[in-house]
Amino acid sequence: MPINALPLAAEVDAFTQYLRIERQLSERTLDAYRRDLLKLQQYADSRNLNNLNAINHQELRLLLAQQHRAGNGGKTLARGLSALRSFFRFAIKRGWLNTNPAEGLQAPKAPKKLPKTLDADQAGQFVQLAGDDFISLRDGAMVELMYSSGLRLAELVGTNIKDIDLAGASIRVTGKGNKQRELPVGRFAINAVKRYLTVRDLHANSDELALFVSKRGNRISHRSVQARLEQVSLRQGMEQPVHPHMLRHSFASHMLESSSDLRLVQELLGHANISTTQVYTHLDFQHLAKVYDSAHPRAQRRRDNSEDKQD
Repeated sequence: MPINALPLAAEVDAFTQYLRIERQLSERTLDAYRRDLLKLQQYADSRNLNNLNAINHQELRLLLAQQHRAGNGGKTLARGLSALRSFFRFAIKRGWLNTNPAEGLQAPKAPKKLPKTLDADQAGQFVQLAGDDFISLRDGAMVELMYSSGLRLAELVGTNIKDIDLAGASIRVTGKGNKQRELPVGRFAINAVKRYLTVRDLHANSDELALFVSKRGNRISHRSVQARLEQVSLRQGMEQPVHPHMLRHSFASHMLESSSDLRLVQELLGHANISTTQVYTHLDFQHLAKVYDSAHPRAQRRRDNSEDKQD
């Protein structure tokens, strides 16, 4: 059995030094490791586990259960387990341990959160921007294009003028993994982009290729688009702030409601795996169930108790 004379805090410190120097992880990532390993140290102190070999599989199960009772969710526990596995693998390489006590442990699965979407009326309310100044025309073109073609934020920001074909009503975007795809663009978005282009050249730098530019004339940033959508949300009287991905989710949900063609939606979104697209089938069912409940005379599932009473 390996003999380890170092206190646990020193072992954790040696591990974080390894992550910083050899793995060259960012400070943010290192802080996450430190927080997770601090929980291990505190648990070991509370249980008088003075030797690393005393931290076995059962003790880690108890640690996970303790954290779960404290309100930590599945994602938090899974991240902590990943940090523990890495730490114990490091300890094995250093000769402090023979086996990894975290292997085989699994965190409880986190409930899958469905993406938030706008319904068709809300989406229509959001994208109909008034005004003929540069900012209004640009913002109107951006939101119409995102909703029309289901663009990711990075795809919108990365679009150059040459990538959009107004006559052919299509746009070529570069998605994840530098994969390009060509997408249709709706007539409302085409018209919005045309209106924006009448003022774009007055503000864009002469050598700027980007379709959407800031007031300074260069390619608009991700953060600026997010901030502008927050402003548009207030301006359009939305109940909650609308972020770029919400427009993409809304596009996918509305396309699936209308077409019921999951493969089509997968292609439009640029998903490599159809399982990523399948989350929208849950959204679609929720919509169908709501319509069913409101339309079918015997579908009401919330009844007044008096209906079940007999005279």
